[in-house]
Amino acid sequence: MKFSCYPVTLCLLLAAALPIRAQTTAAAQAMSFEQARAAFLERSDQLAASAKAVDSARLRREGMQGLGGPSVAITGMGYRYSANVDLDPDPARRALGNGISHLPPQLGGAVGQLPSLPANYDLQRKSNVASASLSAVWPIYMGGLGDAVRGELDAMTDEALADAATSADQLNTLLVQRYFTAQLAERAAALRRRALEGVRAHDDAAQRMLKAGVIAQVERLQASAALADAQQQARKADDDARLARSALLRTVHVASGVGGVRPSSPLFVSSEALPPLQQFLDAAQSHHPGLSKVAAKRRQAESLHDASEALRKPQVLAFGMREVNTSGKPNWVAGVAVRWTLWDSIDRDKLSAAGQRKVEQAELTDAQVRSDIALLVEKNWLAVEQSRTQYLSGQAQEDLARELLRLRAAGLKEGTSTALELIDAQLNLAKVQTERAAAANQYVQALAALLESTGQTDDFTRYMARADIQIKADAP
Repeated sequence: MKFSCYPVTLCLLLAAALPIRAQTTAAAQAMSFEQARAAFLERSDQLAASAKAVDSARLRREGMQGLGGPSVAITGMGYRYSANVDLDPDPARRALGNGISHLPPQLGGAVGQLPSLPANYDLQRKSNVASASLSAVWPIYMGGLGDAVRGELDAMTDEALADAATSADQLNTLLVQRYFTAQLAERAAALRRRALEGVRAHDDAAQRMLKAGVIAQVERLQASAALADAQQQARKADDDARLARSALLRTVHVASGVGGVRPSSPLFVSSEALPPLQQFLDAAQSHHPGLSKVAAKRRQAESLHDASEALRKPQVLAFGMREVNTSGKPNWVAGVAVRWTLWDSIDRDKLSAAGQRKVEQAELTDAQVRSDIALLVEKNWLAVEQSRTQYLSGQAQEDLARELLRLRAAGLKEGTSTALELIDAQLNLAKVQTERAAAANQYVQALAALLESTGQTDDFTRYMARADIQIKADAP
C-alpha cells in the first residue's frame, strides 16, 4: 500500500537544497529554533546588506546636516604672462609742436633743440606672478531649500529602515519554513522507519505461517511486495529528511564541517483559538513596515514639492574675499547679494503641480496598501484557524487507525485477519500520523505568515512557547 504525505511546499524547499551534499543523521548537530534564529540573524548576508543600506542613508543625512551654512575656500594661482603693446607717439608729437609754437622765441628755440619723439614705440612686459585669496559665502535665506533637502533625506533614511524591516520579516518567515519543514521531514522519516519495522515483522510472520500451511502463497507474495514498498518509502523519507536538513544548514549558514544540523524544536499547535481578528488588523496598521515605507515615500514627495517651491523665492547670501599677501596692503571685498528669478524657460507652475501629484499618489497608495494588508491579515488569520481545527479533528482518525491496527494484530493471531490487512493497518496509521504532522506544519507556517503580515515576527517564539500541543519527530 503506497501513500504520499509531503506537502507541495516541502517538495519545493527540498528541491532548492539539492546542490548541498547530504549529511548523515548521526553526525548532525541538534539545533533549537532559538539557536537557529540567532545564527541566522548573525550570519545572514541579506540582513547585513540591509543594514549597510540603512547606514548609508543615515550617513548621507548626517553629511547634509550643515546644508545652507557658511563655506570658506582658499584659492591659489601661479602664472606667467607676456604683454606686448605698440604705442603710436604721433598725437603726442603734434600736441608738443602746437605747444612750442605758442612759446616765446627764446624758449621755443631752446625746446626745438630737443630730440624728436620716435615714429612708434614697442612696449613689452614679462613676469611670473603668484597670488592667493580667501573667500567665504554664507547663504542667509534660501526659501526653505535646505530644510526641504534634509526632510527628503530623513524620509529616505526611514524608507531604508522600512525596507530592512521588511527584509528581516521575510527572512524570519523563510527560517520558520525551512526549520519546521525539516522537522516535518524528520517526523515523516521516523514514522516510515517505524512502519517498516512493523511490516518487516509481519513479513517474517507471514513466512512462518506459509511454512505452517496457514496462509496461501499469494498472501506471502503480497506481504513481500508490501515490505519492498515500505523499504522504498522509508529510503525516500530518509533522503527527504537529509535534504531538508541541508536546506536548513544553508539558511542558518552553519559551517559545513559540523556535519549538518537537525532541528530539535518540535512542531506545535495551540488548542486555543487565536485572539480576535481585529486585534491583528490593528497591529498591522501600527507595525507593518510596508506602511512605514509608504509614509516615507509621501514625505519624500512633500519635500520635493517644498524644494520646488523654494526655488520661486528670493535667495540672499553674504560673501567676502581677501587676498593673502605676505607684503603690502591686501585687497578685499565683502557684501550681500540678492537673487530672485523673475522668469526663466522652465515652467515652474507645472513642476509644482507635478510635485503635488506625487503627494496625492502617495496618499492613494497608502489607502490601497492598508486595504491589501487588511485582506492579507484576514487570509492568514483564517489559515491559522483552519490548520488548527484540521489538526484537532484528525485526532479521531488517528484513534481509529490505532484501534484498527490493534484489532488486525489480534485478528491475525486468532486467524480472522490476514497479514496484508495488518500491514495495511500499520501503513494507514503512519499515513494518518504524517498527515497530522503536516497539518501542524501548516499551522506553524500560517502563524509565521500572519505575524509577518502584522509586523510582529518577533512574537513567533512567544506563540511557540505558549502552545500546549507539541509533535516531536520521534513521538509514537
